[in-house]
Amino acid sequence: MATNSQDQEVIRLLHGVSRSFYLTVRVLPHAVRSQIGLAYLLARAADTIADTDAAPLEERLHALDRLRERILDPKKPPPDLKRFVAEGQKNTAKQPPTSEPSPHSRSVEGRSPTPSEADLLAHIQGVLRILDEFPIEDQNLIRAVLSTITSGQELDLQRFGRVAPGNVVALENDVDLDDYTYRVAGCVGEFWTKLCRGRLFPHEKIDNAVFLRNGIRFGKGLQLVNVLRDLPRDLRLGRCYLPLDRLALLGVAPAELLDRQLEPKIRSLYDTYLDRAREHLRAGWDYTLAIPYRCVRLRLACAWPILIGMQTLAKLGSRPCLDPELLVKVSRSELRSLIIRSSITYPLPWIWKNLCHNAETSPSKPIASKGIFQ
Repeated sequence: MATNSQDQEVIRLLHGVSRSFYLTVRVLPHAVRSQIGLAYLLARAADTIADTDAAPLEERLHALDRLRERILDPKKPPPDLKRFVAEGQKNTAKQPPTSEPSPHSRSVEGRSPTPSEADLLAHIQGVLRILDEFPIEDQNLIRAVLSTITSGQELDLQRFGRVAPGNVVALENDVDLDDYTYRVAGCVGEFWTKLCRGRLFPHEKIDNAVFLRNGIRFGKGLQLVNVLRDLPRDLRLGRCYLPLDRLALLGVAPAELLDRQLEPKIRSLYDTYLDRAREHLRAGWDYTLAIPYRCVRLRLACAWPILIGMQTLAKLGSRPCLDPELLVKVSRSELRSLIIRSSITYPLPWIWKNLCHNAETSPSKPIASKGIFQ
């Protein structure tokens, strides 16, 4: 297991690159906190490499491949990330250290690393050494989920990385969308489930097949929220996650979605995916309720992203979906209220179990002028 100093280093790096997930990791039981936090850091490092415009596409693909090789095999040399670190350090005067771009972002041209991301990349060898010191069963789980996540990031780069300016490329169909949400987030639910089941309640009587399936849907739902929230800005980067075959049935080409006036034509399709995201998050809530009641910290760590996701979907349902100027955000005050409410009502199960439904149907708050929830 990670030592106290290693655990503190994971938490320090998390605080720089995450806001809400940092809170989630801090509340997790100690038996799984370092493993989940470290898996997130490695995923975030890979995402930073893939998502930056600090290096050409081929160089990013090469660096991503080298990082995956080292994650999977401790005998491999660590990747050379000096160029990415240097680009992030240039931004120290431009961006606050608490800047938090979206994890699991659709990785194409777009931005330079933040100073906090550069700090993570600069310490990647230490992060990898912590991975190598976990029990072998934990190492195997972390390596499996990182292999899947990086395959999704690589596929996204290959799919969208060469899109010409002014053009928009779309996923082919719902199978591609489901595969994407599994690779970058559903597999995280699978990893989380196997790790927590083995470490925290291995002998509890739970339907493992249903529990694992709902854990995967939990992750897919969170990623689908990201996809729907980021649609108008993704379109301007040449990427469309609304499937091509669905758009074709409406007589719409992906590039036409750059015109916000087209919203009435595609709104019903957008709402279909809002409903799908809600269904996934409801499965995630069933997953949370299946966790033994005594596992308070784990239940809260699962509840918070679901409740935030449901609130985000409520906002998206009443906002224009093609306007890049309108960015949906669950504010810090809303996040604080959600954490307090879920914590103080936990001893009242008949109230707590309805928190998801209440978040789903709560009235939307005013939209933020800038920033995004993550």
